[in-house]
Amino acid sequence: MFTGRPGRWLVDGLGPLEAQGDGSAGRLLIAHGAGAGQHSPYMSELRDALAGQGVQTLAIEFAYMQRMQREGRRIPPPPVDRLVEELSQWCDILTHPQEGTPWLGGKSLGGRVASLLAAREQAAGLVLCGYPFHPPRRPDDLRLAHWPRIACPTLVVQGSRDPFGTRDEVAQYELAVRGRIHWLEDGDHDWKPRQRSGRTQAELIEEGAVVIAAFMRAQRAANEQPHR
Repeated sequence: MFTGRPGRWLVDGLGPLEAQGDGSAGRLLIAHGAGAGQHSPYMSELRDALAGQGVQTLAIEFAYMQRMQREGRRIPPPPVDRLVEELSQWCDILTHPQEGTPWLGGKSLGGRVASLLAAREQAAGLVLCGYPFHPPRRPDDLRLAHWPRIACPTLVVQGSRDPFGTRDEVAQYELAVRGRIHWLEDGDHDWKPRQRSGRTQAELIEEGAVVIAAFMRAQRAANEQPHR
């Protein structure tokens, strides 16, 4: 049974859970992208960076990803509604009376699933890393119909060159959410900049982690202010 401490746990009926970080900035239930799990280089580095900033990441893997790793072959994700239900089960298990409901978030597909759950149920907050605003080369196929129903604090951390939604494209959207977008200059979908930018992926991941932790801390402080 998960106790809230850092470590690796096995949750009956759902699968492995890895908790990392002390949680001084908050707790983040974080899901992976469509084709790579929690131990991909990007996710590993991001979780390390977040832990260094005081964010406790609660890293889960969807059932299809667990199967993909067991069988050693690529398996496409199931319909997104099934993933939303799966994430909802995780959220129920990881909500503690003392520590409350964790924030929801993830990379790409994982962030989309988290946003759909937040639009359906009350969420403490959202952290969306490389949000897939649309499929690459299909800018008119937007994944924003549910965004007006998102009422929680929301932070999008996006590479300015992300083919799933560049800075110029996203500037044209009406995003009815309580939050903000932080742009990582010259980053792609995995926050990798071009060499000529003079930046590295590690630097952009660290920048993203600093921004995420600061946003979560600010929301916690606002919630702790006495209501007049």
